[in-house]
Amino acid sequence: MSTSRTYRDAVDHLNSLQSNAATLEAVRASGGRLSQFAIPEMVEYLGRIGYSAMHITGTKGKGSTSAFTDSIIRRAHPEWKVGLYTSPHLVAVRERIRINGAPISEELFTKYFFEVWDRLKQNTKTANPSTPLMPGYFRFITLFAFHTFLELNVDATVLEVGVGGRYDSTNIVPKPVVTGVTALGLDHTAILGKTLKEIAWQKAGIFKEAVPALTVEQPEEGLQVLREQALELKASEFIVVPQIPGLLELKLGLAGRHQYQNATLAVHLAKNFITARTSENISEELPPSFVEGLKFTKWPGRCQTVEDPAHRGTTWFLDGAHTLESLHCCVQWFVSPDAALRDHQEFENRSRVLIFNCTSGRSGTSFLGAMMSSAAELLGTYGKDESAAALFDHVIFCANVTYADGGFKGDLTTLAIPESDLAHLKTQHELADAWSSLLPSFPKENIHVLPSIEHAVNVVRRLGESQKPIDVLVAGSLHLVGGLIEVAGLSGVAL
Repeated sequence: MSTSRTYRDAVDHLNSLQSNAATLEAVRASGGRLSQFAIPEMVEYLGRIGYSAMHITGTKGKGSTSAFTDSIIRRAHPEWKVGLYTSPHLVAVRERIRINGAPISEELFTKYFFEVWDRLKQNTKTANPSTPLMPGYFRFITLFAFHTFLELNVDATVLEVGVGGRYDSTNIVPKPVVTGVTALGLDHTAILGKTLKEIAWQKAGIFKEAVPALTVEQPEEGLQVLREQALELKASEFIVVPQIPGLLELKLGLAGRHQYQNATLAVHLAKNFITARTSENISEELPPSFVEGLKFTKWPGRCQTVEDPAHRGTTWFLDGAHTLESLHCCVQWFVSPDAALRDHQEFENRSRVLIFNCTSGRSGTSFLGAMMSSAAELLGTYGKDESAAALFDHVIFCANVTYADGGFKGDLTTLAIPESDLAHLKTQHELADAWSSLLPSFPKENIHVLPSIEHAVNVVRRLGESQKPIDVLVAGSLHLVGGLIEVAGLSGVAL
């Protein structure tokens, strides 16, 4: 490999594979049908770099379940080398590919990236005429992750599916050790107009013959589809994982009530995986190593509290929640004794700021309305007379652009925002209008529409100059949270 090829070069090459806003709109307009080509094309890409899908998958599910599973397995078997593949990243793309909990180094990222890139560039023979010579951004990183784990000879791999399941680029493992499905909801696929049954069918696509299929309690119509698909795809067993005695008494490494369900699934996935790999008989409901794994799980940007290292009195509450369900969980966490209500006496003496963005301002009314409704209910539950309008002193709606000069940090570059939207801050103005309509008494001068994350941080810094301590909730987008960690100088304490 040429010494002139750097990590910066690798990230720039990777960003060149991103879909732009127009392409993403075409996928949405197709009802997701374009995604059906992902699997045969991924198998072809794997073949062209010289590998087939030979790895171990520990789980499919949301990032927190993957993180719990990874943490448990690493503590149960500290002698193992454990790979974790997740998406998206917060600050550095290297976060998506972890070995024993740590993102791979810039040196390894660069080395393995160009090994895959060069093989695809050199081997241009395609089996399917419609297959593009280079895969898109997520497909490339998936290939790159497989290659990395194979080269590093990992003992276990925990794979998080990107979107959906059946047609997801990660679904090329012929026989994982165990598969798992977290809570079903109208999440990202809701934009495609899918029903719960259709979502369940997509998720169940990761089930494989002679492989256990695990899930949590689900709505009956979704559960029925999962059960039918497990039978059709000849899974060795289909299990709705039971509650684990003592788990609810643990203080998990990840905050939020919803994490107990994820932790329950993770424990069962880890037990299945370890038993299959070692023939160990794990008779305890919660072995000490499992407890340790659950307590020390880290997953940045999800219900995370960060004390600002450089600005005393400023506390950041970071949650990349971006669906109705996840935003409800976010508010449950923030309006609780674990976060904004951690000191009842100080509640009235602290300023609170919301920094928010989402992919479409049209969703703003429903997203923000649900958040404020939950907040009002929780404030009453905890004996607070304040209305939801009084929860925040300032609200900031900003674009996901990293810096005030309009530039992105390289790893955070996105082509998915339409240029016209960005130029006029269309989404952010729609969110501000939604906020005003939901809370007419909220002072107009305290609603900020800003072109970058750096602008938002500057507003917080000015507010923090007063004598009052300040709590800042950042939500609606993982890209927003990642950019804020970068701009606010939180990487050393948050990641």
